[in-house]
Amino acid sequence: MAWKNAVRKALALGDPWEKFHLNAYKTERARRHRYNAMRQTWTQDEVVVKMEKDSFNHGAMRECFRMKKLSNFSKDDWERAHNYVAKRYMDLNTPRETYFDDVRLQMDAKLWGEEYNRHNPPKKVDIFQMAILEMIDREGSPLFHLEHFIEGQYVKYNSNSGFVRSEAIRMTPQAFSHFTFERSGHELIVVDIQGVGDLYTDPQIHTSHGEEYGDGNLGTRGMALFLHSHRCNSICESLNLTPFDLAPSEIESNKTISSTKNAYQTIVRGTEEIVLTPSEEEKEHIQDYIRMRSLSSGYHSGDDRPRTKLTSISSLDSLECDDMILMSESEDSLVDSAKRERNHHHHLRDYHNRLRLDSMTDSGTDTETREMEIMQFKQLVQRKARPSHVLGEIEHRKQLELLEENRSKTGGSVLGQVHLDLAKYHELNRFVKEGESFDQEAAIYHLNQAAKCGCLEAIKTMAQLHLGLPHDTLPGIQLDDNKCELELGFDYMQTAAEAKDRVAMIYISKAYETGIGLPKSKSKNWDKAVYWLEKVINTNTEDEEGNFDGTMDDPQYQLVARQAVMYLSGGYCLEKDPNKAGELYTYAAELATEAMKGKLAAKYYMQAEEAWAECEE
Repeated sequence: MAWKNAVRKALALGDPWEKFHLNAYKTERARRHRYNAMRQTWTQDEVVVKMEKDSFNHGAMRECFRMKKLSNFSKDDWERAHNYVAKRYMDLNTPRETYFDDVRLQMDAKLWGEEYNRHNPPKKVDIFQMAILEMIDREGSPLFHLEHFIEGQYVKYNSNSGFVRSEAIRMTPQAFSHFTFERSGHELIVVDIQGVGDLYTDPQIHTSHGEEYGDGNLGTRGMALFLHSHRCNSICESLNLTPFDLAPSEIESNKTISSTKNAYQTIVRGTEEIVLTPSEEEKEHIQDYIRMRSLSSGYHSGDDRPRTKLTSISSLDSLECDDMILMSESEDSLVDSAKRERNHHHHLRDYHNRLRLDSMTDSGTDTETREMEIMQFKQLVQRKARPSHVLGEIEHRKQLELLEENRSKTGGSVLGQVHLDLAKYHELNRFVKEGESFDQEAAIYHLNQAAKCGCLEAIKTMAQLHLGLPHDTLPGIQLDDNKCELELGFDYMQTAAEAKDRVAMIYISKAYETGIGLPKSKSKNWDKAVYWLEKVINTNTEDEEGNFDGTMDDPQYQLVARQAVMYLSGGYCLEKDPNKAGELYTYAAELATEAMKGKLAAKYYMQAEEAWAECEE
């Protein structure tokens, strides 16, 4: 049988690190710290390890050491101890908290990998179990990251800044990142995918608030960069993921990426990619499982010869690593022992028993509890899931407005902020070569999408663009006269005013007072002008996005005086009321006095007397 043949080969292959004589190194005690992503808790236990003194490779920030860890169920049996890679930051002044943040990030990402697998994609993914080793026998108790040693070709598929590896593009990593964005309700996205086949390590998580998980968390800016580079593939479609809205010019300019989809490979070709769907027990000791799978699948159809090359490398935080081991075995040498044949069933049973027992200690959670936690997480994801396109976001916000009577129409949209960030990235020439001008049409497109999602900054900017007003966001862009829509601009401005934006409320009140800036469908209306002035005067809190305009270009006393003028004259749907005008002039005088405007205060007092005089007449 195939599985028997695989076991024979795995057993014959032996320990790939045997030649490094790790057994000869000093036995050390270490405190292992493991993180439970579901419970968000840490557990500790003590383990026994042997580690090399010198690192065998390094990435951009960390160096790696070969290590063996004795199983809790094996006493001094270093021959059967599993291979691990211990990593530490080359900067020895790195805060200890950073090690814990890294583990929390990877285990949270692993949880999302498990959720992805429950949707039966063509290929499943897994993110390596990661823990912290505190070397308690060493001075200062230094910390190391602990991961299983893995075999295969190490490839970086995408990065935390939108990079997609063109010569090794594969559909699963891109679909997985897209999946995490939608199923988390836009709260996070797992990126920086790198690893062997569909086994990932050292991911990065961007969150909607840009907090947690260290400096690599770029927040919505990181989400924007990934979604701008992502093109939905057949796996995205099978998972019912929705495409992210891009401008026509962006789609056209990125056809180069889309045209390579035919070259994406989602089937195993020898040992180029070792694609695994291990059991829970096998996942925890993936080194042996990978070796078995790679050997059992190491034949071409109709080829009588086994593969002669098996590349072994450790997972690093660099882009690629040097191949560590080159091995060759013949079929005859694997099965030439009758004694080995008699012991195969014993070895297989013992092997799986070790995997099962070790996985229990590595995960720190029994199977029943784990299944219960997984079900709770699944239910949470189902409640949070939201599409990636703007139409879905609009429908979602409408439903929330129906459920919550006083819910605001702006703010709270992560998708809107992502589109706004993309508009700003275009202005910063992020997507063009040096010396080229940025794509203004694409920038406006994303600004418009952000406005549709209720992003207040985008709404104000769209209003200012259509009304021909100066604007802080995309200041270098001006709409042509034939593209300016006064009606649309005024509607955007009114939406901003309803969101308690002070500048917008003042603009609307002036438009109704003077008629300047009003679209043809509307006319001067002092009743509405007074209403909006009252809103401005009584608004001393933040707008719906938590901002407050403290630049008092229109001081309160001036706004109150404008109300008084309209009440004194009457007209345009506002009934004349000299008494109300006198009260408002008096209030304006008091505000001017507080602002150290003595002459202006005296003027307002005088105008108040004149208004009351009209009442006596």
